Amino acid sequence: MEDNMAILMADLSGYTALTETHGPASAADLIDKYLAMVENSLVGDSRLHERTGDEVMIVSTSPDALLATSKKIMKNAAGEENFLLVHGGLHLGKVLKRNNSYFGSAINMTSRIAASAGAGTFLCSEEFVNALSEKPVTGLRSTGKHFFKNITEEKEIFEIADKNDNAFFIDPVCKMLILETQKAAKHPGSAGIYFCSQGCLAIYQERLAMTGACEHLTA
Repeated sequence: MEDNMAILMADLSGYTALTETHGPASAADLIDKYLAMVENSLVGDSRLHERTGDEVMIVSTSPDALLATSKKIMKNAAGEENFLLVHGGLHLGKVLKRNNSYFGSAINMTSRIAASAGAGTFLCSEEFVNALSEKPVTGLRSTGKHFFKNITEEKEIFEIADKNDNAFFIDPVCKMLILETQKAAKHPGSAGIYFCSQGCLAIYQERLAMTGACEHLTA
């Protein structure tokens, strides 16, 4: 039997870059922190259904609860020093549950919406928004109609506009968030560029030097 379910898929923006820069132990520590953050952000009957790599899938019978959950995840991630921004998608549709797994086109649709979301952004389908009992006046912004792979009809997609207002920078090497610039490594020659460590600064400078050498050779 198929039931309507609100679905959220979210993952960490820059997780691959962080893993390559800081290694698997740091990546595992970040996942542990991420899962704890997700658990502490669950609203109502929202529950973490599964985790694959850095992607989590959260389900709820209430779109309102899942919207509140997504906002808490987005806010908590953006407020955590040396963390990563998250991005994700929310959708509502019929799913079949079997052996603790969910099946159906709604799962695929949620995945495609999540994949199209930029860093620090959560996107919602029109089906999800239409199911909300109280539609936020300023909390959602239409991004227009979009086509998705293997979906014949255009879908209107909404962006959750309630974002964290805290100022932050992103380490250009490992993609970690820099909130406390006084504790970060500052680029010696360019304003507004910060690094989580001297190690990332050194990698950045090495890459610039290599790029300059390659341009010189091809000139």
